[in-house]
Parts: sequence; structure tokens; C-alpha cells
Amino acid sequence: MFVRPACLPRRLHSEGALAAVQNYSRARRSPGALFELDYYDSPSVNARCQKICDQWDSLGTLTHTRREALEKTEKQLETIDQLHLEYAKRAAPFNNWMESAMEDLQDMFIVHTIEEIEGLIAAHDQFKSTLPDADREREAILDIQSEAQKIADYNNIKLSGNNPYTSVTPQIINSKWERVQQLVPKRDSALQDEQSKQQSNERLRRQFASQANIVGPWIQTKMEEIGRISIEMNGTLEDQLNHLKQYELNIVEYKPNIDLLEQQHQLIQEALIFDNKHTNYTMEHIRVGGEQLLTTIARTINEVENQILTRDAKGISQEQMQEFRASFNHFDKDHGGSLGPEEFKACLISLGYDVENDRQGDAEFNRIMSVVDPNNSGVVTFQAFIDFMSRETTDTDTADQVIASFKVLAGDKNYITAEELRRELPPDQAEYCIARMAPYQGPDAIPGALDYKSFSTALYGESDLCYKDLSTKSKALT
Repeated sequence: MFVRPACLPRRLHSEGALAAVQNYSRARRSPGALFELDYYDSPSVNARCQKICDQWDSLGTLTHTRREALEKTEKQLETIDQLHLEYAKRAAPFNNWMESAMEDLQDMFIVHTIEEIEGLIAAHDQFKSTLPDADREREAILDIQSEAQKIADYNNIKLSGNNPYTSVTPQIINSKWERVQQLVPKRDSALQDEQSKQQSNERLRRQFASQANIVGPWIQTKMEEIGRISIEMNGTLEDQLNHLKQYELNIVEYKPNIDLLEQQHQLIQEALIFDNKHTNYTMEHIRVGGEQLLTTIARTINEVENQILTRDAKGISQEQMQEFRASFNHFDKDHGGSLGPEEFKACLISLGYDVENDRQGDAEFNRIMSVVDPNNSGVVTFQAFIDFMSRETTDTDTADQVIASFKVLAGDKNYITAEELRRELPPDQAEYCIARMAPYQGPDAIPGALDYKSFSTALYGESDLCYKDLSTKSKALT
């Protein structure tokens, strides 16, 4: 851009000089020709010719000087042009680096762990280590521009506008560099603040985990121990009950540890901490586990108390209770404290009950299941098992006795009416039987007749509720 215009006058000057040389040669020859012709004014012509020759020599000197000046200027402009090109080649990537650096230094970051913030700090430290080299590169780029300007100023060359190869000026470079220098300490401060926050969060995590890793296994261990106590056969039921009540007291006394964990969990929530690699226990796990533990110990105590009441009411010996427990535990494969239908059927078969997989056996098994699992929960508890076995062993003739008692109240009929039941039994017991008796379907049936035989056969265990009154009434009538 700067070299070609400077060369143009020199080329035009050279073309004009060629024509002048041709004219000069002719002028040099002219005086000699006139002298040979004996021209009267030859001296004047010679003088004029000499003047022209002197002027030509002066013009030659000026031309040579001009040529040297133009060639020198051309070289200087070429040097400036090369410097401008070199400046552009280095300024463009440096400018891009500064823009990228400013973007990174202002970029928001979200971290959740110490490792993540330490990674960011390490990357930032590595970036800062490159700043001295970057500053030297900046100075080198500015020196290129400065050198070009010095050459122009020294040689009185007036540069037309900015660098033709780039729009990135030294002012832009210095402005962005200053901005980078301002953003670096701000980034330092933000990273340090976040590191302090994550260090605090890590302390909260470790504090919670340390407590949770004690409380969680403690709850699990107590649940297992309570389960073992409820199915063990060592000692009497009273011994088991005392042992369980001691466990209940220990659980209540341990509650402050769970309360402390709740306080630590509250701090974790306020700090917006959502993960904890130091423990597999969450507060929800601990909370639910603690509630289950209290519920389990209360239920187990209640079951043992009911077993004691059943034992005393039925006159079952301690040896019989241990036999019932041994049979139940043998088929309770998962030690869950209850038997599924298939487990219970296997238990019945082992005890001699005819509940094999045929129509009669299925009917008998369904009858028994309706007694031991009236709510259709699908499991048989040990308490229900004890109730069933105690009735089987101590009240084998209860069904027949109940049928005989109902027959007396019915006046020796094969059915009984609701009116007769209400007349002979207390109101609650009468309504209990009426609600559960099926309509009588025999040939001698009358409207409202109730089938007391099927009722006694299917649910004679529950009929114990009114058995005493039935016995009393039947004896009085006979």
C-alpha cells in the first residue's frame, strides 16, 4: 500500500529522462555542425549549448539523488509494512486469548465438593502462571508497533491511518490487558470464598456421617436383637418380656443421639448440601428406622404379653409353649416372625393335619386360614398360631359342645332363629352369632332360620365368646 505509490513517480521520471537524453545528444551534436558550416553566431550557440550541458549534469545529479531517496523510502516503507504484518499476526491471537481469559475469569461456577473447587483453583493458578509470558508477548507486540512508528517518524513518513492488516490497536490491547489484570484478583477472591464454603460443608458432611454411621448400625442391630428375642426359646415368656422392656428403655435413652443427628441434618439442609459420600445413611433412613424400632419393640412386647395371657387362660405349660415356638420357627425360614400360607400349610402337615393339595385338603386349609388370618393379610403370626394350637389341644370338643348347646336353645331343631338367640343370650353375644350364622338350607327350614351347625364347625374358636352363656342356658333348659 505504501511502496507502489512511491515507485510510480520514479518510473515516470525515468521515462521522461530517456526522451531528454535523446534531445541532449542531438543538442551536443548541433554546435559542431554549425562550426563546420562556419555559422556566424557559433560562439553564442556554443555558450547556450554549454549551459544546457551544465543543466543536464545538474539534472543528472538531482535525478541520482532522487533515485537514492526513493529507493531508501521504498525500503523503509517495506520495513514498516513487514512490521505491520508481523504485528497483525501476533496481535490477533493475543487479542483472542485475552477475550477468552476475560470470559473465563467472569464465568460463574457451581461446585458441590472440595475436589471440584480445588480443581478450579489449580486451573486458575496454572492460568496465572502464564501471565508473565503473556505480558512479555504483549510488550513484544507493542514494540513492533512502536518500531514501525519510530521508523516513520525518523524518516518523516506520514502513515495513512492504522495498521491495514488488523483493527486491533495498541490501545485495545492495553485496555483488555488492564481488564484481565483487574479480573484475576476478583477471581482469586471468589475461589477462596467458595473453598472456605466447601470446607465448611465438608466438615458438616463428616460430622453428620460420623454420627449417622454409629446410629444407623445401632438401629439395625437392635432390630435384629429384638427379632431374635421374640423367637428365642431360652427362659420363660416373663424373661423375654423383661428383656424386651429393658431394650425399650435403652431405645428411649438413646433418642438424644437421634435428636443430635436431626440438628446436624438441619445445618446440612441450610447449607444446601445434597450428597454425602462419607455415609450411606440419610436422615430419612435414620428417622424411619428409629420409628420402626419403637414400633417393633412395642409390638413385640404386646405379642409376648398376649402370649402370657393366652398361656395362662388356656393352661398351656412352658414345655408346650416351647414346642409351639420350635414348630413355628422351623417353618419361619426368613425369621420374619410370621408364616406365609405355604409355610403354614407345611407346618400343619408336619403336625398331622390333612391339608394336602386336593379338594378336601384345600377346603380344610381354607377353613383354618379363616380362623388364624381373619383379615386376609396373607400371613400367620405366632400369636394366631398359639391361639389355634391351644384351641386344638385344649378344646378339641368345643365345636360339638357348642352345637349341642345351640340345639338345646333351638328346642332340638336343626336351626335356630334370631328371636331365640336374642331371647336366650346377652345382646352383644346374640348379635355376634346372628351376624356370622349363614341361613339354614335344610328341608325343614323356615323364613329367618339360621344354621348354627356350620357356624359352630367353621368358627367354633370364635364362638368361645358366647360358649359359657350357651352352656349355662342349655344346662338350665335340660
